[in-house]
Amino acid sequence: MQNPSKDFVVADPLDPETLLQAYAMGIFPMAEGRDDPEIHWVDPRRRGIMPLDGFRISRSLGRALRQTPLIVTVDTDFEAVVTACAGREETWISHRIQRLYGQLHRRGFAHSIEVRAGQDLVGGVYGVCLGGAFFGESMFSSVTNASKIALAHTVHRLRAGGFRLFDTQFLTPHLASLGAVEITRADYHRRLAAALAAPAQFFPAGYSPSTASVAASGRMQDNTQTS
Repeated sequence: MQNPSKDFVVADPLDPETLLQAYAMGIFPMAEGRDDPEIHWVDPRRRGIMPLDGFRISRSLGRALRQTPLIVTVDTDFEAVVTACAGREETWISHRIQRLYGQLHRRGFAHSIEVRAGQDLVGGVYGVCLGGAFFGESMFSSVTNASKIALAHTVHRLRAGGFRLFDTQFLTPHLASLGAVEITRADYHRRLAAALAAPAQFFPAGYSPSTASVAASGRMQDNTQTS
């Protein structure tokens, strides 16, 4: 296995409070399919994170952020974003896990960034907030650049809100192209402890991002990758 993990036993029936405790311990849930009733707890040996000062914005993404007709919203359709993220042939987001995220959202611990073309949802990111840590769970895109636009807005918001850690769980080529890196389990747990102790706000007072400010917030790179 590329990312072997520790095994954990978590109380059942699982409730939102126990799920938050698991995140605070550095572990997260996964299932083997949409209808899988079991929840598997993961603490990877190598952990993916997105440095909040290292998000890469290519020239093409910068143009897309400044010129796109796509609209970015926050927490307007959390369930739809999770459902879209789970709508793949292979998914770790079971119906049971989705219900738990819905409960966390209603309690103010889980949030979504939506990207729309008119009224149509075409991209998005969702994750869990705890202290100054944001645990990015999944994202989706049905049009070019939608997931990158969602990520750019997420990073911009987290920086404005004083977050210390953007956990991506694993490092994928897509995330690496945007600046994500891989760190050891021990390093991750040290960073997590510091982030949990830091005050942060997903809705910082007076926060009203412009497309120009989001486009200028990342570290520029000279490539034209799209997704």
